[in-house]
Amino acid sequence: MVTQRKKWLSGVVAGLLMAASVTASADEKTLHVYNWSDYIAPDTLAKFQKETGIKVVYDVFDSNEVLEGKLMAGSTGYDLVVPSSNFLERQSKAGIFEPLDKSKMPNYKNLDPEMLQLVAHNDKDNKYGIPYLMVTTGIGYNVDKVKAVLGKDAPVDSWDLILKPENLEKLKSCGVSFLDAPSEIYATVLHYLGKDPNSTNAADYTGAANDLLLKLRPNIRYFHSSQYINDLANGDICVAIGWSGDVMQAANRAKEAKNGVNVAYTIPKEGALTYFDMFAMPADAKNKDAAYQFLNFLLKPDVMAGISNFVYYANAVKDSTPLVNADIRNNPNVYPPVDLRAKLFTLNVQSPKLDRVITRAWTKVKSGK
Repeated sequence: MVTQRKKWLSGVVAGLLMAASVTASADEKTLHVYNWSDYIAPDTLAKFQKETGIKVVYDVFDSNEVLEGKLMAGSTGYDLVVPSSNFLERQSKAGIFEPLDKSKMPNYKNLDPEMLQLVAHNDKDNKYGIPYLMVTTGIGYNVDKVKAVLGKDAPVDSWDLILKPENLEKLKSCGVSFLDAPSEIYATVLHYLGKDPNSTNAADYTGAANDLLLKLRPNIRYFHSSQYINDLANGDICVAIGWSGDVMQAANRAKEAKNGVNVAYTIPKEGALTYFDMFAMPADAKNKDAAYQFLNFLLKPDVMAGISNFVYYANAVKDSTPLVNADIRNNPNVYPPVDLRAKLFTLNVQSPKLDRVITRAWTKVKSGK
């Protein structure tokens, strides 16, 4: 009886060990990624899985604030996440990310040195992040509806179009959307007002910037960081503060639908915010080897060109540019020329105290009170 019980226990233990081994093996073949919505080509993940046998569990978000909330809480369960460069700087200082081992990414050599130098402003020595896609925050608009409301001389090349209260009051009739991205909206408004977009003076946010935003608020239909893509494409709104590639996607969807909606994007002549969204690895990532394989896969020129061709954002893989569709790589609003790049600005990391001021001010703007 004792011998049988020992054999039974031995069998149970062996079974549990085998199950644990199978589970561990399955975990090693699964990669958990948290990326922005509408921000990868439809076939990218399938190609990666076919090449490596690694399954990707892919979740999406639509604001840096949402991602940061998860990261600061800890134990996200993700192996790779995609913060914008200025958010990555603050998060890396908090010890959230794993320093990258570049020797595990042979394709790292494909990154454009100029782009690496640009993001080094937020990621010293390119220690924690891989530049993924380049973003500008500008104006998306329905060409025909804006012209119908403001006339043929509508200032579509200027922030006046959407930040001048008398213009926005007229555009209200056809629908206005702002990003739900306080750090970007405040920087844009401060820049428009002739102030430092990276001001460390709380009064700039609670005073001049908030005063203007509260004047604009009654004419803004909603604040959202992804809904405007379909709404522009369908003609449900006529103007939005949005991200370059998102507006280009809206324009392309309208063309494919043949619905007569003509969507355009502009980087205003006064200048605009630019940054890179960065792939980074949380320090508590469980599948780091799979994460490195995915990063190395993304750094292939043909893979990144396929992503840019779908999402309409410039990427940082130098040799991918000739593979990007001509209408994208030759578009100055996607790949800004030197003279336009000189007018672009980046965001600095602000202190937690100022962040709280901005968050409270933004809540006031969204509520309209």
